[in-house]
Amino acid sequence: MYDDPARIQWLDLKPGRRILVISDIHGNLDYFTGLLSQAVFTPADELIIDGDFLEKGSQCLETLRFIMALSQRGNVHALRGNCDGWHTIFDHGEEGDAHLLRYLQWRQSGLLWEMFRSLGLDPMTMDSITPHKAALHAFDGEFAFLSALPDAIDTENFTFVHAGRQPDKPLEQHTRGELDRIDRFLDKGYAFDKWVIVGHYPVMLYGEDKVCANPIIEWQRKIVSIDGACVLKDDGQLNALIIPSKDSEDFSFTAYDPFPERRVLTDQAESQRSYYIRWGDSQVQVLDRGQEFSHCRHVRTGYEMDILTKYLFTGEEITNCNDCTDYVLPLKAGDTVRVVEETSRGYFVKHNGTSGWYYGELEA
Repeated sequence: MYDDPARIQWLDLKPGRRILVISDIHGNLDYFTGLLSQAVFTPADELIIDGDFLEKGSQCLETLRFIMALSQRGNVHALRGNCDGWHTIFDHGEEGDAHLLRYLQWRQSGLLWEMFRSLGLDPMTMDSITPHKAALHAFDGEFAFLSALPDAIDTENFTFVHAGRQPDKPLEQHTRGELDRIDRFLDKGYAFDKWVIVGHYPVMLYGEDKVCANPIIEWQRKIVSIDGACVLKDDGQLNALIIPSKDSEDFSFTAYDPFPERRVLTDQAESQRSYYIRWGDSQVQVLDRGQEFSHCRHVRTGYEMDILTKYLFTGEEITNCNDCTDYVLPLKAGDTVRVVEETSRGYFVKHNGTSGWYYGELEA
């Protein structure tokens, strides 16, 4: 499946039309519609959905149908990410079905979960999904849409692809897996003659001591990475890269999250030392477990910080945890922040896309 030849769609963008690029919606229709409204998306724009609009969120079927309806307008173009290939469900044998059932019962969300539930079927009570797959033909229209999606959209000045591409290979010679499953694409050192716009890997995971969910633009290498970790991170956001026209590099972006805005009342200096414990390297040793906060040591680095106890996955001394940081944001009275967590010690907030702690007072 991942070794299949990639399907490439050529798109001849019209001059003078604004291009919005959104990736990794992950079944969060509320964020998606909120972002389209914030970006003032109109029929005069082109919208590129850069893959992974399904899975992990709780509105996958709604999101899929919404994108299907948008795509009929002619100015909305979706491509497939590694989370969107569910049309292959009918090609799975019993071994693949068994793996899929384990996934559904572990995740308890996603497109197939929602499809089965809408048909009155509960995956948690299934011993096998094989005898139930025929019921999914009720969604043949949705599967046909997913099956027809390209793996990349190529234009004169931009290539839109979910995870990345090889610089020394023609786009049409890539396999599906080479386009939708490249982690840490920015770290590969690749450079391109025309812009490559990717999602897939949350931009905040590139940070070591700070957490920023804004798109990363590599001007010299012509790469833009836009995954703001919508659904995946508690403080994530959904980004829209804004390209003014097909021949412009005057990029900007807007981002949506639902966190309430508050105004800072007192100045705060930036912390001189901080660390970001993140997915893939989140094992900690709990040194002192408290009701609200626990003092922990990051196992790999030895760095110690206080972590919200509810972020710890288990009650064991050695456990993994949610992404977290002890970074203290530099703020001035009058700054606007978005409040992610309110605690007895202070506020975990976002300021211009960067997450951190504020220990002063906020306007009521």
